[in-house]
Amino acid sequence: MTEPATPSAQPASAVRIDLPDGRKVIHRGVAANGARFHIAELGDGPLVLLLHGFPQFWWTWRHQMGALADAGFRAVAMDLRGVGGSDRTPRGYDPANLALDITGVVRSLGEPDAALVGHDLGGYLAWTAAAMRPKLVRRLAVSSMAHPRRWRSSMLSAPRQSSAGSHIWGFQRPWIPERQLTADGGELVGRLIREWSGPGGGPDEQAVEVYRRAMCIPSTAHCSVEPYRWMVRSLLRPDGLQFNRRMKRPVRVPTLHLHGSLDPVMRTRTAAGSGEYVEAPYRWRLFDGLGHFPHEEDPVAFSTELVNWLKDPEPDR
Repeated sequence: MTEPATPSAQPASAVRIDLPDGRKVIHRGVAANGARFHIAELGDGPLVLLLHGFPQFWWTWRHQMGALADAGFRAVAMDLRGVGGSDRTPRGYDPANLALDITGVVRSLGEPDAALVGHDLGGYLAWTAAAMRPKLVRRLAVSSMAHPRRWRSSMLSAPRQSSAGSHIWGFQRPWIPERQLTADGGELVGRLIREWSGPGGGPDEQAVEVYRRAMCIPSTAHCSVEPYRWMVRSLLRPDGLQFNRRMKRPVRVPTLHLHGSLDPVMRTRTAAGSGEYVEAPYRWRLFDGLGHFPHEEDPVAFSTELVNWLKDPEPDR
């Protein structure tokens, strides 16, 4: 295991950046669940908490933050434990604890609840938080990620999904994934983002460079793959089986499920089966021609869908 970096060892310039349109977000740290988390904040109104995926950090939501603030929401994007400007702790990367990080941040922000918006791993944790702490989740929006029980069953029994998630199996090796992610200034990060995007292209090279720099902050690569190590190694362990049983609890808040039709990491067939775990209005939105990063590949369409749904007082099934 690599040595955890202290917050003072993290180059703030790599993650405390402004939005592409020049708007300055408020950067600060909040304490929750035994750690300190970096957040970027813009706007006032009902809280919308944005949760990034791999291999990114809060900045992946740069387009949505402005759209949400303009629509009258308090947009807050947090760095997950071990990533960006948040604490690198030696343990605590199981999904139940990471979900408590998220709900703890909601409380630390002084809000009674939040609409959670999660992509990739952030989506997995958003599903988890909505099931574990339903009173703190007002609405749920998930992009490019199946419900945890659906993910588990597909990785074990669906060969095509298991193949699509081959990087997760690769993360189970010690040391090697960390070295690969940081080699040549994070070149692999850029390659993964390009390969996982749709044919129309994903984040531009300037944005990819931002993600590469953030991955090279000491200990980030290790902390980034630890949640995936737990997800696989716990499949047959008591803690993993207990988590899977806990996730039988249905989601009872309005849910928006967003997905790119050409996502090579999370197959559409896998993600689309997640609605069976929602006992509330559930809306499925498939973006034709987009890959694993629909919020960056077509930010206008994604933001429009998200804002309209958040402002709809009675989203239908």
